Amino acid sequence: MKNRLTLSIAIAMLLGVAVGYACHVSITGAAQLKEVAGYFSIITDIFLRLIKMIIAPLVFATLVSGLAGLDSGGEVGRIGLRSVLWFVCASLVSLGIGLVMANVTAPGAGLNLTAPASEVTTGLNTSGLNVKDVITHAFPTSVLDAMARNDILQILVFSVFMGLALSALKRDPKVAYVVNVVDGMVPVMLRLTDYVMRFAPFGVFGAIASVVAVRGLDVLFTYGKLLGSFYLALVLLWLVLFAVGWAFLGSKILTLLKTIREPAMIAFSTASSEAAFPRLTEKLEEYGVDKKVVGFTLPLGYAFNLDGSMLYQAFAAIFIAQAFGVEMSVPQQVTMLLILMISSKGMASVPRGAVVVVAAVAPMFHLPAAGIALILAIDQLLDMGRTMTNVIGNSVATAVIAKWEEQRKPGADAA
Repeated sequence: MKNRLTLSIAIAMLLGVAVGYACHVSITGAAQLKEVAGYFSIITDIFLRLIKMIIAPLVFATLVSGLAGLDSGGEVGRIGLRSVLWFVCASLVSLGIGLVMANVTAPGAGLNLTAPASEVTTGLNTSGLNVKDVITHAFPTSVLDAMARNDILQILVFSVFMGLALSALKRDPKVAYVVNVVDGMVPVMLRLTDYVMRFAPFGVFGAIASVVAVRGLDVLFTYGKLLGSFYLALVLLWLVLFAVGWAFLGSKILTLLKTIREPAMIAFSTASSEAAFPRLTEKLEEYGVDKKVVGFTLPLGYAFNLDGSMLYQAFAAIFIAQAFGVEMSVPQQVTMLLILMISSKGMASVPRGAVVVVAAVAPMFHLPAAGIALILAIDQLLDMGRTMTNVIGNSVATAVIAKWEEQRKPGADAA
């Protein structure tokens, strides 16, 4: 069944390209093409709505259930500290690879573009990216509001407090009943996830067909150098993640990558991290990661450990500078890297987060907003790769942290 679903998703991607391109060449009017693409998008929207429907209860149930089984808050603190340290290191590596590869491949060199007299409006909201809002946003004023908006970071904060409270009072017979109820929710949510994921091939087909119907295949050639250079940088990041995973997990990294291939394909084809989250949770537990580590580290990673998005931000900023002939010295690029590192930590809750961060940072280095509009034309294709990379990066991080936790158990070394 699992292999069949993976095959179905791959077939759906190919059919989406074929049907989308057929519509693109047979329908001449731009308005008609958008209308047809809108019909394809209905299927994808339904799938993504089903995914969003289960995210909040799935995160809540898995995290609270895992934390309620802990003997002390020290374990949460240890897992949290290790996770944050990993995320910071991974972010710096990802940004560094993006910066270096953009300079080496120089995808924007030779375009010699000129910024228009009146700057282009990108339609991106960059006002939410400041330190105060990023920090305060993490703490919900209402858990119901956080769940209604599927704000993973806020749900995570509430679930940590709820899980620790249940852990402290679980010996009380009345509280034990609540713990049992939450524990019972976990298998129910995982079964519900299975049902929703059976609709994945249809959602994937709609997403691919919609994009190709409007853009056609020409976009692949028009922006060929940018796409090729960006995906080459992603491949380098994948190799780094694989090497780090091998250093900590040994040959089990191969098993991990095989296990998560289905959510990775979903992330790539839909360009949605949310679409992959429920299945990724299930697959990591299937791989053998303790549910409390999955429940805590994975949602935290979705908020703070977006390796593909980090690489994209540095890559896109340098591309814009090259395209418009803006000279950036090495110190300026390093400064930009550090600013991106800090600014990006609030992007999980911002629509088109990775692009928004670039748009927010660009004025500091005199990069024209017209450059943002330039990359927005193919952002869907770029987003597919960076979203899949986010899934791979968070999977490796979660598995490694789980490995560290296993080594702390009595007799782990002997085993």
